[in-house]
Amino acid sequence: MNHPAELAIHSFLQRAAEGKSFVDGDILDTVAKDVRDSLARQFSGEKRTFKLRMSNIGRKKCQLWFEKNHPGEKISDSPYFLINMILGDIIEAVFKGLLRASKVEFGDSEKVSLKLNDMSVDGTYDLVLNGRVDDVKSASPWAYENKFTDLDTLQGKDSFGYVSQLVGYAKAKGVPVGGWWVVNKANGNFKYISANSVDVDKEMEKIQNTVDYINNDEPFERCYEPVEETYYGKPSGNLKLGIECSLCSYREKCWDLQVLPSKVSRAANPPLVNYVKLADAQDTI
Repeated sequence: MNHPAELAIHSFLQRAAEGKSFVDGDILDTVAKDVRDSLARQFSGEKRTFKLRMSNIGRKKCQLWFEKNHPGEKISDSPYFLINMILGDIIEAVFKGLLRASKVEFGDSEKVSLKLNDMSVDGTYDLVLNGRVDDVKSASPWAYENKFTDLDTLQGKDSFGYVSQLVGYAKAKGVPVGGWWVVNKANGNFKYISANSVDVDKEMEKIQNTVDYINNDEPFERCYEPVEETYYGKPSGNLKLGIECSLCSYREKCWDLQVLPSKVSRAANPPLVNYVKLADAQDTI
């Protein structure tokens, strides 16, 4: 534990497990309202048009280019994706309720506007704690253990733009950057990842570059190259999409893909792989 609020919540949960702590009705009402607002928002039926927002400003420029110029080419989300979004909102609401129940004082969500050269980018941060902007994130077990470990690791695997998002919130609010409260969706474990050491000026430069690229209608450029497929460290000769491109909803528009069972897996049911080039074929990028 590296944050005082972590200890406070753990202590509260331990006492609650022993039947010694309870959540006040006012806190329960606030959590219920936050969940109700999330459900109303997610099921509003409103179709969002493309706009640069704090929640997407840190994403890769190639993905944002497609979102602006070819939104109809997006691979449809699974109908269960909406549940995943709602669960994230519920986790945020419950976590804030735990902060309140643990007597941790914080400033709640607020809409802010980040002023740039010739426009502004809007968004709503999660909370301000100890004078710093924090974000609450729900994570899969893999992401919890391998992605949300420290700032450097997250920056290296930040295809969703969480670092720029947090920096944008802090600059818009006019307070220092805090970090992320990360909750493991599988078992409820949580931890705090500090972003105090982030290079704010560098992130702000990235944000401005993204805004300029999108607003100036620059020609499309891929952000990544395909990666070499290996088997026990030995190259197979095949090229496939890396993890970032594999998660992109525009990969089928961006690349000429062959989605095939893994060529190197020995499993009875090998996983599907997004191949860009096969060693025994003439397929090219």
